[in-house]
Amino acid sequence: MTTISANELKTKGVAAIEAALAGQSEAMVSVRGRDRFVVMDLEHYHYLRECELEAALAQSRTDLAAGRFAEGTVEEHMRRIDSLPDPAE
Repeated sequence: MTTISANELKTKGVAAIEAALAGQSEAMVSVRGRDRFVVMDLEHYHYLRECELEAALAQSRTDLAAGRFAEGTVEEHMRRIDSLPDPAE
């Protein structure tokens, strides 16, 4: 994966991103020598987002098949949520 320094990004702007993404779908952005960000082609982002949504759908189908769901009203659901222990404690 190609790396773009923050200084290069500052001086060359979008042209640095375009050059780094030439032939690749992702590039790292390095700040003070440490990889901090990833930039990617929008088409690749949409592909990853679709994969994420497909994985969530598959997990939901698995939960439904295994009976890991609850039926009820919104009020009942809110009471269940309110009765859960506070994760901050």
